[in-house]
Amino acid sequence: MWIYAIQRTLYAIPIAVGVSIICFGLVYLAPGDPIQSLLPPDATVEDVAMIRRLYGLDQPLPIQYLEWLMRALTGDLGTSLQTNRPVSYEVFNALGNTLSIAIGAVLLAFILAFALGTLAAYNRGKLIDKFATGISAVGISIPNYWLAIVLVIVFAVTFRVLPATGMGSGGSETFNWFDWNQVKYAVLPMLTLAMIPLGVVTRSTRSAVADTLGQDFVQMLRAKGLSNVAILTHAVRNALPQILAVMGLQLGYLIGGSILIETIFTWPGTGFLMSKAILTRDIPLLQGTILVLALSFVLINLVVDLLQTLVDPRIKRA
Repeated sequence: MWIYAIQRTLYAIPIAVGVSIICFGLVYLAPGDPIQSLLPPDATVEDVAMIRRLYGLDQPLPIQYLEWLMRALTGDLGTSLQTNRPVSYEVFNALGNTLSIAIGAVLLAFILAFALGTLAAYNRGKLIDKFATGISAVGISIPNYWLAIVLVIVFAVTFRVLPATGMGSGGSETFNWFDWNQVKYAVLPMLTLAMIPLGVVTRSTRSAVADTLGQDFVQMLRAKGLSNVAILTHAVRNALPQILAVMGLQLGYLIGGSILIETIFTWPGTGFLMSKAILTRDIPLLQGTILVLALSFVLINLVVDLLQTLVDPRIKRA
């Protein structure tokens, strides 16, 4: 178990390095000069050169990358060109806000999807199976940005029971799960984010559990006289590694792919922060945000791999 965990952790290191190279290099492919946004139109060539030296943008890209990587390893992701505040402060504050709605969406989607998928697999062809299949198809097919707009029109504009945008009536930058005046701002973003993983995990759970129930060992358990609950428990445990893998991917997508949803709801998370960095050509902020999101995705997959070793003895022996 421990040897496998160490191996998987070591495998994640070159992946993280590759991710850092891509995060650093991709932003330079976009057109435009970020320095121009910091200076007035009548700035002289000397002014431009001075700002480039100040932010280290006059160095060759490999040197810029190595200096940026060394600082990033110490937690220093640079300074935002627009706000002049540390990028790490901006990113981790926004990441906390993203996790607030992502965790709520995960709890809603994964618990409901796991229950629906398991019941559908055990009752194939029955009403609950058709209902779960329909939920899965709807969740996978509906674009989440379209769903976000519809939810705003229905609940915020028509019935006026939930707020449409923001994270608090007073422009709060912190989120409190125990304050309904703030939680109500997170309801619509969470429902929107939960829809796609609800569909994907429901379908994956149904398929994995149904395949397991069709295996020979299940027939042997029935022959031994085990109850239906005990048989279903064994089937779910054998299907759990596959389900965990899908859940891990969906959690990564929720954290890293919420830019449209956070922009629509003006939710001050990493997606909203990244959209502002793109529009203002704030390269340090954009690089830091992408790096943190990408490394979060790598970390989530590493944790899922390790969790799989706890539920599947075959992986422990690998």
